[in-house]
Formats: sequence, C-alpha cells, structure tokens
Amino acid sequence: MDPAIFLIQCLNAVQYGLLLFLVASGLTLIFGIMGIINLAHGSFYMIGAYMAFALEPLVARYIGGGFLVTVMFCLLAAAVLGYFLEWAFFSFLYRRDHLQQVLMTYGLILVFEELRSIAVGNDVHGVAAPAWLAGSIALGDVMTYPVYRLFISAVCLLVAGLLYWVLGHTRLGMMIRAGASNREMIGSLGVDINRLYRVVFAIGVALAALAGAIAAPVSSVYPGMGNNVLIICFVVVVIGGIGSIKGAFLAAMLVGFVDTFGQVFFPGIAGVLIYVLMAAILLFKPEGLFKQG
Repeated sequence: MDPAIFLIQCLNAVQYGLLLFLVASGLTLIFGIMGIINLAHGSFYMIGAYMAFALEPLVARYIGGGFLVTVMFCLLAAAVLGYFLEWAFFSFLYRRDHLQQVLMTYGLILVFEELRSIAVGNDVHGVAAPAWLAGSIALGDVMTYPVYRLFISAVCLLVAGLLYWVLGHTRLGMMIRAGASNREMIGSLGVDINRLYRVVFAIGVALAALAGAIAAPVSSVYPGMGNNVLIICFVVVVIGGIGSIKGAFLAAMLVGFVDTFGQVFFPGIAGVLIYVLMAAILLFKPEGLFKQG
C-alpha cells in the first residue's frame, strides 16, 4: 500500500473512532452509570444532525453566526431535551426491569422518527462545512485530506479530555461515580440523586447530538441515520467495559481501525469484523477491556 494512502486510511480510522467515542461516551454514561438500556440513543445522534441542518439558516439570518454557533445551539438544545426526557420518562425506569426499558426507549425511536418526518420530511439533506474548514492539506504529490475531518478529530479529542477531567477531577464527577456505585448511599448523604441523574442524562444526550451535528457535513442527514450508529456504539460500550469512559475510548479506536481497514482489505466481510473483534475480546475478558470505574 502506498504510504500516502496508508496515512489517509489511518486518519480516517482515527476520525471515525473518535466520532464513535463521542456518541458511545454518552451511551456509556447512561447505560453504565444509570443502568438504563437506552435504545433511543442513536436518535439523539440523528436529532443533532437534523438540528444542524435546520438551525444553520436561522442562526445565520437572525444572529449572524455560522456553523460553530449553530453547533453550540444544538448542544444546548440537546442538553435541555435530555433533561426533560429524563424527568418525563426515564426517571420512572430505574427500578423497573430491562424489558420495560427496551420497550419504552424503542417507542421513543418511533416517536422521534415520526416527528422528524413531519418536521423536515424524508429527503436526504446536506450541511455545508464552514468555508474556513472547507480546504484540504496535501499528503504527497497527489493525495489530499479534508481539513474538516481533522477538525472533527480535534473536537472529539477536546471533548474526551474534558470528559475525563470532569469525571475524574471535579466534584460533579465524584458524585456521578459515587451515584453509579451506590444510589441509596449518596442520597442519604444529602445529594439530590434525581437531579444528578438528570444532569448525567442531559450530558449523554448532548454528546450524541454534538457528534451528529459535527458529522452532518461529511455523512449527510437522512432518515434512520441513528440506527447503525446505535448498534456500533453498543459494541463499543460492551468491548470497552460497561460504564468505563477509558474503555469506551480504546474500544472506539479499535473499532475505527478494524472497520476502516476491513473496508480496504476485506470489503466482502468488513461488516462482520467488528462483531468478530467483540466476540474475541469477550471470550478472554467477559467484563470488557476495563471494569466500571
């Protein structure tokens, strides 16, 4: 393989893996820490992408901002949506069995898809990357790589670092980790565990929506776009270890490289390789790469 092509594939794998981590980190917070099997998490990714498409012209007209301002509005709106959904629906599921969680979150998928169809229709839409990120950098004599994809990787790394710092070095992170270990005990110490879980859920939804918003210019915006992302993100969470942010990061990078290079070298079976990877890891480490922590 030509070195320039190999480098491009490595960059693609890193960008894809980091984007997966951004979605999966929200899922591992909700699934691993709160104990909720949230099948609607992929819908939050889709909502972020559709908000980027729908809000960009409104932000440009009434505020004068560009793509980054639109992404910030998407992030804020998704956090508010997540806070409301936890209060209205998910707060009733903590003491119920997983079947009821699956049924309710699957119902939310249907609701979100129908609302999306009513609001913007069923067409495929495009979101333009900002002009200052629309260029490419040269890799060799003839190969180039889009600057916007590097921007996606940078945003994901920034969010990963911020998430690691919040969970490991702040009071909020301490309360989240304690609440994951013993909900009743932290409640008896005076912490409003219900509000804490709403904040965690809002963060998880915002992370998924952020991933959808920044991915929209490279993946387009189309109906059902969250379904495949949901399946792969569950694979990432299981491989990394349920509840482990560090595990989700490593697993997302592994899945990114396996899927990207599988498409190059084994296109006929590329779609199966990530599941083979999951089975191989769980065979030797049933709890995943890292235990919850």
